[in-house]
Amino acid sequence: MYFDINRQIEDDLNKVEAIIFYAKGAGVLLAIDSNSSSKTWRDSQTNARGRILEEFLISKQLHILNEESTLSTFLNSRGSSSIDFTVVSNQLLSAVENWEVCDQESCSDHSIIKFSIGQASWSCKQESQGVRYTLMCVIPVVCCTIW
Repeated sequence: MYFDINRQIEDDLNKVEAIIFYAKGAGVLLAIDSNSSSKTWRDSQTNARGRILEEFLISKQLHILNEESTLSTFLNSRGSSSIDFTVVSNQLLSAVENWEVCDQESCSDHSIIKFSIGQASWSCKQESQGVRYTLMCVIPVVCCTIW
């Protein structure tokens, strides 16, 4: 999911809440470009948007998968940060393993993030229309594309 920096974060949190509602108790996994900072997801600082998002994630019992890394999830000419994170609901927490930021070229200012669900590997791919981040799954799991 993309949280636009120019939009109130509450608008995006309402969308997350709708996803959780429509999942009807099934496991939820979200990869988020939050455009917010929090030490909770391994950024160097916490800003106001990050505090709001932290409280929301706690209230919805969503667990942040980000692990300590020397690599940032976002890097451009102005600097680097870790504004991207992955969250899961209680139902998937024990199934997700090996979360990592990759040093492989992504053709983007965002790093590739990899993780496994059971025996399923998830990765990113480049399509002919430009770079799109697609979660590819090996076993039957709901997959989504992050634009």
